[in-house]
Order: sequence, then C-alpha cells, then structure tokens
Amino acid sequence: MHFEEVTKETLFIALEMINSNPEYNIFENGKEARTLADMEEEFLNPNSNSAFIKLDDTYIGVIDYLIENPKDQYPWLGLLLLHVDYQGYGFGAQAFAVYENEMLKRGMKCVRIGVLKENTKAQRFWESIGFIYYNTATSQNGTGILCYEKQIG
Repeated sequence: MHFEEVTKETLFIALEMINSNPEYNIFENGKEARTLADMEEEFLNPNSNSAFIKLDDTYIGVIDYLIENPKDQYPWLGLLLLHVDYQGYGFGAQAFAVYENEMLKRGMKCVRIGVLKENTKAQRFWESIGFIYYNTATSQNGTGILCYEKQIG
C-alpha cells in the first residue's frame, strides 16, 4: 500500500471515492454527493497534503492531512476515507500505518484527528487503532467534533 498525490487530472477519482460514501457526505456537508469544485477546494489547496490510498495499482481511498496545524503545532489527519467497496477489510488500519510511518520519519511523536460527533462508526475505528479522546470542539457550521490523539513511535 502506498500514497499517490491528488492532482487536477486525477481529481475525478477523489470525487468517486467521496461520493461512494453518502452517509459521510451527509455528516460532513449535509448532502449525499459532492462536486468536482468541492474536491478542488478540499484536495488542491496549499495548506494540506492530499493523496490517494493505493493498493498495488488500485485506487481504494483518499487521505488528507496537515504536517503542522497552525492552531496547535501538531500534525492533523483531516481525512482518511476508503471507497465503500474496500471498507471492512482492514485497509483503513493499513493506510493509517503508512501515514503513521511517514509522520515518524518526520520526527513526529503524536498525531491528532477530529471526528464528527454523529459519526460513531469512525469513532469506533479510530479508538480501535489506539486514538484517545481528549476534547470536544465545534466546527464553523456548529457541528460537534470529537478530538482524538495518538502517541506514535
């Protein structure tokens, strides 16, 4: 498993990944489907690193993260999402392990994530791989966000 940078030319693949998860889209944006313009704003910005999760030559998901969040100087994993067809096989944990290894190479000791309060499936996943809840925050649109962190290394 490895990561491949999302580019303008491959953005349509990210759209397919995201739109295969209508429940997540409803939690995140209040609608079942996103647009190519939404993907461009989310994945082609100068602030975060956006990549596809690839298993051999197959695109199975997307990951988006900050090396250092300017608000707290910690690395933040903003999104790790698999195409619905690849969920439930352990690929999410494998993808996180690739990300975690990348953060270790950069000298990081801890990573943080925010999980939408309504997304209990995601909460269970992150807790199962060692993330610990530390705070509740509120997003710009008023949604509750559960903040987790994991010591790595």
